[in-house]
Order: sequence, then C-alpha cells, then structure tokens
Amino acid sequence: MIAMARPQIGPEEEEAVLAVLRSGRLAQGPQVERFEAAFATVCGVDYAIAVSNGTVALFLALCAHGIGPGDEVITTPFSFIATGNSILMAGARPVFVDIDAASFNLDPAQVEAAITPNTRAIMPVHLYGQPAAMDELTAIAARYELAIIEDAAQAIGALDQGRPVGSFGTGCFSLYATKNIMCGEGGMITTNDPAIADRLRLLRNHGSRVRYYHDLLGFNFRLTDLQAAIGIAQLARLESFTERRIANARFFDQAITHPQVIKPLVRPNVRHVYHQYTVRILGDREEAIRQLRDAGVDSAVFYPMPIPHQSLYRELGYDQQLPVTERLSSEVLSLPVHPGLTDDEQVRIAEAVNALTLAVSAAVGV
Repeated sequence: MIAMARPQIGPEEEEAVLAVLRSGRLAQGPQVERFEAAFATVCGVDYAIAVSNGTVALFLALCAHGIGPGDEVITTPFSFIATGNSILMAGARPVFVDIDAASFNLDPAQVEAAITPNTRAIMPVHLYGQPAAMDELTAIAARYELAIIEDAAQAIGALDQGRPVGSFGTGCFSLYATKNIMCGEGGMITTNDPAIADRLRLLRNHGSRVRYYHDLLGFNFRLTDLQAAIGIAQLARLESFTERRIANARFFDQAITHPQVIKPLVRPNVRHVYHQYTVRILGDREEAIRQLRDAGVDSAVFYPMPIPHQSLYRELGYDQQLPVTERLSSEVLSLPVHPGLTDDEQVRIAEAVNALTLAVSAAVGV
C-alpha cells in the first residue's frame, strides 16, 4: 500500500537524538534555543517560540494577544477542529465564514462582512500548504485594528508573493509526525513583536522568567531538547522536502486526466508546499476510496465535516449554512504526495486515479 504519509527519518535525526541523550540535558534547553533561531530565520521573523504542539501554539497565540471571553475570532469552518477549539479554549467565540472554492481558504469578502464590535482577530488557515489571501486579509485587519493569527500548521515554507507564511501576523505551526517537517509532536509560534514573544515565553513556562519566580498564570507547554534536535535536523532538509513535494504535485497535475477528478488550483504568486495534494471527486467518493485501496493506494479525507457542524458546536448553538464548505467537504480527497514517494509510486497513483470508474455526478461546480 502506498501510504498517505511517510516521515523522513534518517541518520541526521538519529545522531541528533543520541547526542541529546548522551548530553543528559533532555528538557527545554540549548537545542530548543537553536531550533527557535533556525525556525525564525526560515520564516523571516525576529522571534520563534517552541511549544508542545500545534494546538497549544494557536491557544497561546490567542492568549498572548489578550483574546478571551466576550471576544470573537473570525476563522474558517474547513480545517482540523483544533482551529476552532483553540478559540473556545481561550474563552472566545469562533465566527465561521465560508471559503473560496478554488483555494479552499477563507473568502476575504465574507471575513469583512462578519466583523462586529466584538471581533478581535482573524485566524486564516493556510490549508493543505497553500497560503490564504494574505494581502487582502492583512488589509482588512489593518482597517479594523484586528490581530492576524495564522494557522500555518500545514504550511512551513509556503510563500505569498515571496513572503513566508507565519510572518504576516502571529504564526502558529505544527510539528506533528506527518507534517512537512516534524519532531514527533511539537509546535512553533512566530512573531515580530517583542512583547508578544515575551508573553509567549512566560505562558509556556508557568509564567516564569526566573526559576521558582512566577509573574503570571502560565502553563507547562514546553518542548524538549529531544524533539528540538529532531526538528533542527528536519529543518535543514526542509527545502529538499518541499521541492520534492512540489515536483510530485506537478507530476500529478500532468498525469491525472480523469474527467471527474478536479485537480488543485494554485493562487497566483504563491508557493504551495503541498502538505496534501487534494482533489475533488465529482462522483461517489467512498467508491473512489475503495477502488484506490484495491489498487494499493491510500487516500484520506481532510475534512469530511465542517467544524461548526460537529456535535460539540451544534451543542453550543452553531447552525450555519456554509454552501461552499459543505460542498467541498463532500468532494475532497487527498492523495499521497510526501517526499518519500518513488517515481514508480507516482505513476501507480496517477494510473489508479485515472482508472476510477464512478457514476457521473449530477452536481455542478461551485
């Protein structure tokens, strides 16, 4: 079976972990500092703050901006549930607006229409590795004096008009095992604001600058040196991983010709880093998944249900019609695009997709 994800772990990561184990310094220490400095350079920002996972990154970013009860944060309904849940965790209210069908990302016009006196921030998601419309979103944020908190969990290395994601506001990254670079589990927050960076460091470490002296109520959301050592080794290979993902996607763009498979569109002047290669199936998606599996090709649906339609949100009173999101959540299917794919595997994936036999969908595009 050609797997959806295959973490790229080599001798660099192995030696880095062994070096930390031999050092006896396992908790947050010099490797975390090295990782933060290198990550900040990649993202073109002044500060990067390592935390325990990507959800924590979103939550602490909101807290560092003082967002809490009574506040609203506008975000996308088409994402992993952590996007919405982090806002709930901070005590604020997520406000979901529909997405752009071509990019799968927030529709800026709908964002502006949803702003109220309680709105404090916009949280775009760079879904599947493609930057959201940051020029438009940052202009809206500036007009209304709103914070930008970027959910860049899937988009390390992505660029919008040459500018790295995570540099438009406060960036939040995931380093989970299947991400474009990983350290097993972990997160990173990026910013150019020294006050936000200082508050984030306090929040992740029990509100403490000096051991056993605590300035505010914080948390234990630190990253270990073991994880950071893996992350440093991965970050050094980010560009080669990214180039391979892009090359794999370009191959699929050319090789997949099935009339009921809509290939991903890329916005002008952006670098899509293809955390996922996500197509739309105009037909029976479950049948497509079954046929691909029978051909030895794994696939996955990211994401089958809009966040505000989840039972948790229904119980909170969310009851929205989101026609574009609802349509896409019933059509999207992600194919393997990771940098470990061989040339033969790429061919097998494309051939399996082109061989799909699906009932013709009566639906029209949105």
